[in-house]
Amino acid sequence: MKASTLQLFEHFVNFPFTRGILKKMVNYCDKDNGNRLEVALELFLGIRKYACLECRLAERSISKLIELGGGSFGVNEEEIKYRFMDVYWRKGLINVIKGLAYFGVTKPFTPGAPFQVVWNITYRCNLRCKHCYAEAGTSDYYELSTEEAKIGIKKLAEWGIVILAFSGGEPLIRKDILELSKYAKDNNLYVAIATNGILLTKEKCEELKKAGVEYLQISLDGAKASTHDGFRGLQGIFNKTIEGIKNAVDEGFFVNVATTVTNYNLSEVVEIIDLCESLGVNWFMMYNFVPTGRGKDIVEKDLKPEEREELLKKLWNKLKSCKISVLSTAPQFARIALQTEGIGCNIIPTHFYNSELHGQLRSLSDFIGGCGAGRFYIAINPNGDITPCVYFPLVIGNILTSNLEELWIESKELKELRNRDLLKPNCGNCNYRYVCGGCRARAYGYFEDYLAPDPGCLLNRHAYDKIGDLA
Repeated sequence: MKASTLQLFEHFVNFPFTRGILKKMVNYCDKDNGNRLEVALELFLGIRKYACLECRLAERSISKLIELGGGSFGVNEEEIKYRFMDVYWRKGLINVIKGLAYFGVTKPFTPGAPFQVVWNITYRCNLRCKHCYAEAGTSDYYELSTEEAKIGIKKLAEWGIVILAFSGGEPLIRKDILELSKYAKDNNLYVAIATNGILLTKEKCEELKKAGVEYLQISLDGAKASTHDGFRGLQGIFNKTIEGIKNAVDEGFFVNVATTVTNYNLSEVVEIIDLCESLGVNWFMMYNFVPTGRGKDIVEKDLKPEEREELLKKLWNKLKSCKISVLSTAPQFARIALQTEGIGCNIIPTHFYNSELHGQLRSLSDFIGGCGAGRFYIAINPNGDITPCVYFPLVIGNILTSNLEELWIESKELKELRNRDLLKPNCGNCNYRYVCGGCRARAYGYFEDYLAPDPGCLLNRHAYDKIGDLA
């Protein structure tokens, strides 16, 4: 039987000689003043004309790798070159190649550094949301200074992350948020901010735009004022949130409206999406409820597995008819797509985006792999502590004191989170474990075991039945 392009790509990359060459390309080149991998990619794209012999040889390996990799997912070389002229896409590609050097072709894939870091830059907040993972609103904690935060941002940029999202608490409360955003932008990071939206005046949106912020995630937890205000802990903020969304759209930000779905607002989800569509936002994202922080107090409001399944099917159908993208942090969303449409489907619903790729859904969904905690993203607390995810209060390092490369490669917790064959039943023996894997933060929140089953899936009804004592 003739090997597929994907099989050839996996064989080529996992060959020890190839991995050895890739690892050498991660090193810094003194002659060309840059990471050898980056220099080689710039040669391939025509951005750089001259380089030393070693970097030119590296470019040959890069071109072969891109040829095989692109063919694996149905993308030709010219399309790749056009896309990766953009600095963010280029950083992402470098990240992928670093991941191939460190880890090979794995299911799911692990890049050379997280694509996204969510930094809870403060726990101060102007609201008191029922589900808040950070229990925001207190001041009894250490918060990195402006200069310490800049040291952290510089380390993240040099590590190779693509997206830095400031969250909280309410990040706009922090007086130096514009300064930190500009510093991140100046270090070629794509800067995002997650906010409750009530401080997004026209003037504030203009300031954020000038500081280099490109993406705003705004929380909206109801289509009605009573639902949103009740969940967020302060009456009269629904209209301010809607006004903030309008101001963000008018200023030209990429706007994502995020909704944490519980029994408080399950009946309003479709209305919220319709509202988002009328407001002209880019994305609607359904967030999984995770029982951590103040969320532990409302465990009984979590969706039953059957309710989550029905909701994800509804979102999938809405995605196909909606003018905006519909996404979810629930890793089961990709499974729903595969089961509903079959492997010939050409849209992959993920936490990050809905990617269209004809005839290659299964291959790319194996690559993206559902839950990305400790793999595609990590989180940072106000004091610099690093966790696998904002909903996942397990400290594995610190931005100021840890060697990020070593942490990423050697951390026992991260290795275990990436290995889907270690998961306990039914997540560990599920045919969709490389596509989904269940939400590891929910497993940790409910059972204090990140390898436990995610009780939000129909296949784990037995696990859901065990959590009644927590309600």
